[in-house]
Parts: sequence; C-alpha cells; structure tokens
Amino acid sequence: MSSFDDPSCLAPQPPGSVSPAKRQIREVKETKITINCVTFPLPGEGPEQQLLKPNEWSYCDYFWTDKKDPQGTTSVAGFEVLLQKQLKGKQMQKEMAEFIHERIKIEEEYAKNLSKLSLSPLAAQEEGTLGEAWTQLKKSLHDEAEVHLKFSNKLHSEVEKPLLTFRGDNFKKDLKKYDHHIADLRKQLASRYASVEKARKALADRQKDLEVKTQQLEIKLSNKTEEDIKKARRKSTQAGDDLMRCVDLYNQTQSKWFEEMVTTSMELEKLEVDRIEWIQQHLRQYTTLRHETDMFNQSTVEPVDQLLQSVDPAKDRELWVKEHKTGEVRPVDMDI
Repeated sequence: MSSFDDPSCLAPQPPGSVSPAKRQIREVKETKITINCVTFPLPGEGPEQQLLKPNEWSYCDYFWTDKKDPQGTTSVAGFEVLLQKQLKGKQMQKEMAEFIHERIKIEEEYAKNLSKLSLSPLAAQEEGTLGEAWTQLKKSLHDEAEVHLKFSNKLHSEVEKPLLTFRGDNFKKDLKKYDHHIADLRKQLASRYASVEKARKALADRQKDLEVKTQQLEIKLSNKTEEDIKKARRKSTQAGDDLMRCVDLYNQTQSKWFEEMVTTSMELEKLEVDRIEWIQQHLRQYTTLRHETDMFNQSTVEPVDQLLQSVDPAKDRELWVKEHKTGEVRPVDMDI
C-alpha cells in the first residue's frame, strides 16, 4: 500500500505552492477508509478485489472486518468469531458424547430388565409345541439382553470415548496462542496507526506555520521572515518524511497481520473440517452398531418364529392325551 494512496498522506509542498497543494488535498477524492485501525477501500473505488479462494467460502476471505457484539457496545474482531466457532464446536462435541452416554445408560437398563424378565416363571407350565415356543421366547429375551449389553459396551468404546477424547485440554491452549498472536498484531497495527495520525497532525501544523511565514514575507512584516521560512520549510520537509516513514511502518504491519490472518484462518478452517469428519465417522459407527444390534436381535427372534410356525394344536393334543390318558376302552350299552 503506497503512502500516497490516502490524500491526507501527501508529502509537503515547496513554500510557494502550499496553498495550491492544500486545494489539491481538498479536491482529491477519498478512496479508502480506516476502521478500527485497519484500512479498507471504499465501495466502488479501485479495482475489484478477487477472493483468495474463489468458490470455497473459505474463512480467509470473509472475516476481515470487525462487528458489533450483540449489545452493540464493543467490536468483535472477525478472527475472534472464528475462534468462538472452534470453542462452540468443542462444546457440541462434548454434548454429543453426553447424549451417547445417556443412550448407553438406557441400553444397559433395558438389557438388565430384559434379562430379569427372561427368568420369569410366568406360564412356565405351558406344554407341548406351544410350551417349547414359549420357553424359547423367554430365552430370546436373555439373548436380546446380551445383544443390547454388547451394543452399549461398543457405544462406549467406539463412539462416546472417541468423542470425549478428541482434542483434549491442550486444544483450548492452542486456540489461545492463535488468539494472542493475532491480537498482538492488531495492537501493533493500532500503535502504528496512532503514529501515523500524530505525524499527519505534525505535518499539518508545520505546513500551516510555513504558510503563515510565507504570507508574512509577501507583506514584508519582518526582516527575519526569510530565515524563519527556511527553518519552517526544513521542519515541514522533515514532518513529511516522518509521515511517510510512519505510513510505511503501518503498511508493513498491516501486511504482516494480513498474512497471518490468512495462514491462521486456514488452519482453523482445517481444524473445523477435521472435527466434522471425526464426528461424522463416529456417528456413522453409531448407526452401524444400531444396524448390527437390529440384526442380532432379529437372530434372537428367528428361533421363536420357527417354533411358532411349528405350533400344531393337533400335535399338542396328541402329546397331552398320550401323557394324561386314563384308558382307551369305551363304555358300551348294558345288555338286558
């Protein structure tokens, strides 16, 4: 960024052209604006800025300006918004792990109740093929309980635990390092901007002093005015040099901040992609385990289905009669 891009940063003019220079400053159209010590082009001024990563909606293209906090009292840096996104993601991950933990507790309690019910003596005296089916149905509850217990154990090891352990306590420390680094660069930028404003005011004061002394020479108010003009010109020139130096340092600092913002925001972008893909992987594992549980549950019911298909009232009646019969000889009429 050139130190002459901003018309208020123009170098000092020779004594004889001070007034025209001041007229020029007033006539030059402003093309840039500085907000919170960061300089931006005004809308519609200069060539259109191309996105750093077109068609990707990358973090590095959309978080340069600050925004008001919900109360509207202070400004929140765009980079801070990205950091809050990371912290929120960490919290969401933790809450997902808590959700899976609650699911595990439900499965464990369900397995416990199924196992208990499988030991019930209710209808234990049913006989025949129906009795066999009933006994298998109760046994299937015990088998199903084992399936749900296994499911809960796998949920813990393959879903809950990975969600809890992904990015441990050091993650927040790493985010703070990013935060401090970018914040330090913004502080440096603010300091450089303050130096530019101070130098700009000093130049304006020196140019005004030079203009006054030049006018005094024109109307010959003092014999010392010639020497005073030389001193004022030297001071004005020095003030212009100081301003250009301050603007150059400001631009260097802003460029450094710009580069670090791009690099760091893209690192945060990658962290977010990694988080989403990690959670996606383990939630898919959850659905896989659920499908497996359904299949195993189905296998526990299949023997019951087979035995129920084999239930035969005629066969049951035959078996019961054979076991409980008291005699096959039928009575006949008595003769007279």
